[in-house]
Amino acid sequence: MINFLYNIDQAVFLFINRDTANPVFDVFMPFITNKNNFNILFVLIILGLLIFGGKKGRIAVLLGLVIVTLSDQLSSAVIKPLIGRIRPCHPDFLIDGARYLIGTKISFSFPSSHAANMASAATWFSYQYKKYTWIFVTIAVLVGYSRIYVGVHYPSDVLGGAVIGVFCAFIVMGAERGIVKLWKKKLEKQ
Repeated sequence: MINFLYNIDQAVFLFINRDTANPVFDVFMPFITNKNNFNILFVLIILGLLIFGGKKGRIAVLLGLVIVTLSDQLSSAVIKPLIGRIRPCHPDFLIDGARYLIGTKISFSFPSSHAANMASAATWFSYQYKKYTWIFVTIAVLVGYSRIYVGVHYPSDVLGGAVIGVFCAFIVMGAERGIVKLWKKKLEKQ
């Protein structure tokens, strides 16, 4: 059964990585997958929410940072070493016919931390700013797709990362609701 699932994962990987290849994606996907390309944008959004977003914006930023840190550490520091899955771009285990647009890596593959972090942020900010859900989800899907397209993750790595990210967001969202509820009860008693 494991071999069957692995074969499906590899077939979907090759379909996305090789069969959907085109000159536009060959430039766009490496750009999208490089988180450093968005540092200035993220800083501006965070500053904008902190300065102009009022209490809601400050809470969104603070808990957003908590959620992304939680998903990042859970995926990269806990689960990746436990699973120990080799990346499709590992130099000793390259897949015939695959394309490696950003080079090879020897770090572990499952789950994708990029996917976990983007899914956690998309879930949290969609909860806070429902009107922009389509933007948050689109960005998360593009980043996840890009990780497969450039050859550094299998589809199941991205799916697993997305599930972990959504889970982390729901945990913090539940805790936030519980704390707000307790706070309101405390204020009513005074």
